[in-house]
Parts: sequence; structure tokens; C-alpha cells
Amino acid sequence: MPASPREPRRTVAIIILDWLVAAAGSVARALGGRDGSRAVWVAVAASLGVVAATAVSVVLVLRAPERLAPVALDPPPDVAVVEPPLAGTPGREASPASTRPAPARSDPSRTTPSTRPSATPAPSSAAAPTRPALTAAFAVTDTALLSYRAAVTIGNPGSGPVPSWTLVITLPEESTDVTAVEGARVSRDGATWTFVPDGPAGQVPGQGSVRVSFRVADSSISSLPTACAIDGAACTGLSD
Repeated sequence: MPASPREPRRTVAIIILDWLVAAAGSVARALGGRDGSRAVWVAVAASLGVVAATAVSVVLVLRAPERLAPVALDPPPDVAVVEPPLAGTPGREASPASTRPAPARSDPSRTTPSTRPSATPAPSSAAAPTRPALTAAFAVTDTALLSYRAAVTIGNPGSGPVPSWTLVITLPEESTDVTAVEGARVSRDGATWTFVPDGPAGQVPGQGSVRVSFRVADSSISSLPTACAIDGAACTGLSD
């Protein structure tokens, strides 16, 4: 036997529409059995019209849901995580080395010697003149019972002045005393007496001389100095 045709599936819209139609028919049959005025029938008809319009609207909406524009909500913005570029990524590649030759550097060890003439050294100052050797002459200028007075003349044979000198006289006894010194300052070390210039007046001028005098006390004329020297050179005027 051939299969019986399958009934079409009833949708929700059709079910609602059938229910509304059945409700309207029931209301009409209920009112039809009673005596009613014309206004009641008009009200029932209007109600049925409203119900029918509502049903039609529901059916249209249910049969064409795609006509209703859904309310679209914007998705929340994505939080982008900035990551450091990896080595070797495009845009971060090292630029190729320049092929331009580097400028040559000068080598100090190969620098060409300068042709500038060397500065002529300034002539050295004239050598200082050699200090002339002073001379000294001893002489007794006055005698007394137990003393005598002596003088030493210091000469400069050179042309320039000699500002400093040292005269050393040695007496035979340490008990002998030297007093009344003129033309020099004196110091003592036992029987040895050292005379040096007494300020600028003691400078020996060129081709000139200065005189140093003193008295030897507590001694007779026979006790003359045993030694006399000027800058280490022996004086003249002493007996052998």
C-alpha cells in the first residue's frame, strides 16, 4: 500500500491563529443564542477585528523574523599587549656596513719631518769673569809694653770688585786677646781669629784695597802671628 501523505507540521503562529478563530466562534455562538442588541454585536465584531489584527501581526512576525533588525552590541575593545620586537624582525635589521673607505689616518711614526728651519739657539751669556785672587800684607803699626797693633792690607789685582773674603790669623797662645778691630767683623776659635767684611764697606774694589787693623793684647812684640791667610793664600810681611 502506498504510504499515507504526511500532514504538514503546525507552527506556533498557526496554532495561535486557530485558537483565536475558535475563541471568536465560541463568543459568537454564545451571543447568538441570546437576545442582544445591535450595539452588542458591533462590539463583538470590533473585538474580533482587533483579535484578528493582533493574530495577523503575530503571524507575520513569527513567519518573517529576519525582518526584525537585531540590536547589535559593540564588542569590548581588545587590550593590545605591546611586545618588544624580536631580534631579526623586519625594520630592526642592522643596516649593512658602509662600503665607503674610511679616511686614512696619519701615522705619527711616518710623519714627514718639517722643513721649517730650527730656531737658532740664543747665544749663551758671557761667562762670568773669574774672581781674582786677593793678596794680603801683614804689618805691625804700633808697639807698647805688653801689646802691639797690627794691620793687614787686602789688595785686589783684578778689574772687578770682590764683595766677600775671609782673613784667618793664628796667634801663638790662646791666652792672647785681639781687641779694637776696625774694617772687619771677627770671631774666635781658640788661638785662631777669623775676619770677614763688615758690610758693604768691606768690599775690595777692582785695582784697590781695604785695611783691617786690630790690637794684640797681653803679648810682647816677639809673639807675632804664627799664620796669616786670605782666602787660603798666605799673607806677606811675616818673618820666617
